[in-house]
Amino acid sequence: MSGETKAVVLVSGGLDSATVLAMAKADGRQCHALSFDYGQRHLAELQAAERIAKELGAVEHRTVRLDLRAIGGSALTDDDIPVPEHGTEGIPVTYVPARNTVFLSIALGWAEVLDADEIHVGVNAVDFSGYPDCRPAFIDAFQALADTATKRAVEGRPIRICAPLLHMSKAEIIRQGASLGVDYSATVSCYAADNQGRACGRCDSCRLRRAGFEAAGVADPTHYARD
Repeated sequence: MSGETKAVVLVSGGLDSATVLAMAKADGRQCHALSFDYGQRHLAELQAAERIAKELGAVEHRTVRLDLRAIGGSALTDDDIPVPEHGTEGIPVTYVPARNTVFLSIALGWAEVLDADEIHVGVNAVDFSGYPDCRPAFIDAFQALADTATKRAVEGRPIRICAPLLHMSKAEIIRQGASLGVDYSATVSCYAADNQGRACGRCDSCRLRRAGFEAAGVADPTHYARD
């Protein structure tokens, strides 16, 4: 493995990050999977992340604990804010303030420790919920930060921020993952999943996921709580 390109891959346990990990492996990357226990409502996604990292052949999988509940401000980190079951205008309450900024910053630190060349993240600007930290401008800005703030970059070996799903539709993502053998039944995307990882079928994430499978012409393997 010494000759392979090392990459830190953010793995949430959801559909998109599983696809990113499969793509990185297919491209010959030595993948170090990174997940976050940040105080989210449902921990089933972390169990899914562990399964996915193992099934898709990550070299290792680490989960970093953070307490984003300490600042709240999101339906995913504050039990007093309900997860919406219908689409809303503007940025939804499921947006977690600065989450991807924090996650990528920690990934950047681990990449330096590993002497990894890349960080892979599954943000998407096509079929998404309007989050500001899932847009091309955010990735470009974080790349500029990484090119400024790291020892590797100063020494002429900057770490690349790779967002391969950025301009793909959900259907395209699903087709790509299916072609690489991703078991999407093992993933958890729902914002309100129960302790068994079963999806509510009503939140934004569930609706986008279901529509993606329909558009891709792929059977939806999601486990729903009402099944």
